[in-house]
Amino acid sequence: MTPQRNTGAGAEAELPEYAGHYHLESCLGSGGMGVVHLARSTSGMKLAVKVVHAEFARDPEFRGRFRQEIAAARRVSGAFTAPVVDADPEAERPWMATLFIPGPTLSEHVKRNGPMGAGELRRLMAGLAEALRDIHRVGVVHRDLKPSNVLLAEDGPKVIDFGISRPKDSELRTETGKLIGTPPFMAPEQFRRPREVGPAADIFALGSVLVHAATGRGPFDSDSPYVVAYQVVHDEPDLTGVPENLAPLVLRCLAKEPEERPTPDELMRELRSVAASYDTQAFIPTQRSMDAPQPDAPKPPQEQDAEAARASGPRRSRRGRVALAVGALVLVVGAGLVSARLLGGGDADSTGRNTGASRSAADAFTPWATRPATGGAGGMPQCAYDAKRLICAQSELVSALDASDGRVVWRHALSAGDKPGEAPVLAGGLAHVLTHSGKRVEALDPSSGKTRWQREVSAYPGIRYVGGTLLLTAADGTVTGVDAASGRTRWSRRMPGAGQPYFVSFPGDPLAYVTTTSGDGRTRITAVDPATGDVRWDERFNGELTPVGTARDSLVLLSGSGEYGKADAVVRFYPETKVSRRVALSVALQQASAAVHGDRVYLLTFDGSLVAVDTLAGKRLWSLQTAVSRGSVPTADGEHVYFSAPDGRLLAVDADAGKLIGQTALRLGADSDKVVTALPAPGAVGGRVYAGAPDGTVFAVDGSDPSGW
Repeated sequence: MTPQRNTGAGAEAELPEYAGHYHLESCLGSGGMGVVHLARSTSGMKLAVKVVHAEFARDPEFRGRFRQEIAAARRVSGAFTAPVVDADPEAERPWMATLFIPGPTLSEHVKRNGPMGAGELRRLMAGLAEALRDIHRVGVVHRDLKPSNVLLAEDGPKVIDFGISRPKDSELRTETGKLIGTPPFMAPEQFRRPREVGPAADIFALGSVLVHAATGRGPFDSDSPYVVAYQVVHDEPDLTGVPENLAPLVLRCLAKEPEERPTPDELMRELRSVAASYDTQAFIPTQRSMDAPQPDAPKPPQEQDAEAARASGPRRSRRGRVALAVGALVLVVGAGLVSARLLGGGDADSTGRNTGASRSAADAFTPWATRPATGGAGGMPQCAYDAKRLICAQSELVSALDASDGRVVWRHALSAGDKPGEAPVLAGGLAHVLTHSGKRVEALDPSSGKTRWQREVSAYPGIRYVGGTLLLTAADGTVTGVDAASGRTRWSRRMPGAGQPYFVSFPGDPLAYVTTTSGDGRTRITAVDPATGDVRWDERFNGELTPVGTARDSLVLLSGSGEYGKADAVVRFYPETKVSRRVALSVALQQASAAVHGDRVYLLTFDGSLVAVDTLAGKRLWSLQTAVSRGSVPTADGEHVYFSAPDGRLLAVDADAGKLIGQTALRLGADSDKVVTALPAPGAVGGRVYAGAPDGTVFAVDGSDPSGW
């Protein structure tokens, strides 16, 4: 192999020509961990490839840290980072390839052009706040945000280099006595108690980065890192030169105590109220109309929220939610795992399309929007839907809404501090609410809201409703079936081959499924009759598989690599014949949630890619980049695919053409700093589409005409 020479400062004397099958063309820079190269893939795509220094490649502890960097970078790949394309932490010289993003670092920009103006600073602060929100929502703390780790791309700042970041669930810890970070941009707690560093440390670093961008220096400035460390912990920051309208917000970021600093969402909210806030609107999705020309400056959010805009195409969204891990594949499995439970809908023909009955029902329908919780409190509603009513849970309140007009039929207050853990479930003729804090099931009369029975379930790690049965899994693996109508125990037994079984289920399917994966990568799936606990079938499969839905006489599964939540194929299994049909995906999908309708499967990834697969024809139909980061689980009715965005929009995509044809206005609300861990999926019932929004609104629109939303 011909070595690549580089005489730049800090570069190694000899550098490899290839990392994996990526050709290294030139050196972009060198740091403490390795050298970053401009590289090209076989197809010519430009990449930035980080190759670890040879001396560190021999250190097992460092390899562990590099594996952690790769895992962290993969978890946050999206609108505000350089997406990870490939990596090999086990190579002789470990490496990681990310998409190459043209543009200078913030450090280079300030050095070349001097301090930024007020408008540029507001845009930078807004972009970095949204970047940190996405990073924190997947459980990662960067811990080394500084000007050289911020790329200024055409579409906004990108945060790079997760070399010392730490996922909250990581077992790796900072070594005693080692200073991890860059002193001028470190938070006080990084010096005082580095093992307890959390997301607020990144906010402190953001404040320091803003001061550097505004003045060319940091808020704590000295040639000695020891003096800087003392200043960070004890002295007040020097904000001379920071614009007056931004200085108070920057000062809050630089608070000595973590709990006194704003969250990324609070920063975004306050930036919207800063004078001349039109500059920050470049980072906020704006409403577009097919008929009216785009105005010179976007309208304020409250005006956008009031409008019912007609959409002409996809809009950019950088709102995030926490990705939920399910087993090894980090897959959100259908609408049965979070939010809505759909109990009705129009009949479907063999292609999966609705018949005319649902369309005629929608013809006389008038869209509505309701806030079930009075006074604007309650947070995002999570609802169960049927043709007559919606049962919605918010904070300490459960409400019933008339499906035709949104009128509140009744409200039921839960005990103080007793917050619902998920959407209510309609089972056994009752509305069941599982409270998150008290771990208690309360069964309500759907007509009046009165309690019919309740049961303490805090001793059960696994809880799942299937048909008219509540399945409770105890810590010792015993499963108890409870009658949903009466609350009485039907049966109790152990499941074969599963130490502590967790069930999944899907609308319209009478069975519950237990999935276990062995150490050799094989998957065992057991189908159970929830009414009796009897096993209906029990099969073993090669590879890691996760059920995501059912299609007539078959079970639909995703096949994936597990470690990074990637799905590489859709599998359709027919229990009666034991036949499996596998449809390989040309590009592996990361953290995908699924909607199954007829023979089609619609997969929405955490970064907004929506892919349609025909399991009968054995091929991918289309792929669409929606620009919605971490949207809800999708819902399909045959004609359209619907999903919600974290900013409150409901989006509709043509199921045949794969084109975005409609979206509602933003519904962020006053509490946009509150993170929703499980974004409720919309419900499509009888030609109408129902959804909840972060501003506490439940709304309904005509599913037959998304372009009119």
